[in-house]
Amino acid sequence: MPENHVVILCTVPDRESGERIGRILVEERLAACVNLTLGVLSVYRWQGAVRQEAECQLFIKTTAARYDALAARLRALHPYDVPEILALPVLRGDPAYLDWLTENSR
Repeated sequence: MPENHVVILCTVPDRESGERIGRILVEERLAACVNLTLGVLSVYRWQGAVRQEAECQLFIKTTAARYDALAARLRALHPYDVPEILALPVLRGDPAYLDWLTENSR
């Protein structure tokens, strides 16, 4: 069912970090798939100053049931003090793909 699936957004400082984190999450079956988008520009406030940094964006596909374990592992692997970890619900999706996602997140 779609409400049982989430896409987690997480920025990383560089491609190497993203590849390492993505591979570990998939190998440990915390996520079925991780997409890495290069060349994201982030503008944000940190420690009282507005900053602008080049980052990469991870799109992590998993089940809602795996969220807590995935978020804990992501915090342990991530180089940032406060990593972006946002879970967006999947409202609809191809049933075959959602079955695959569920099977590969176990």
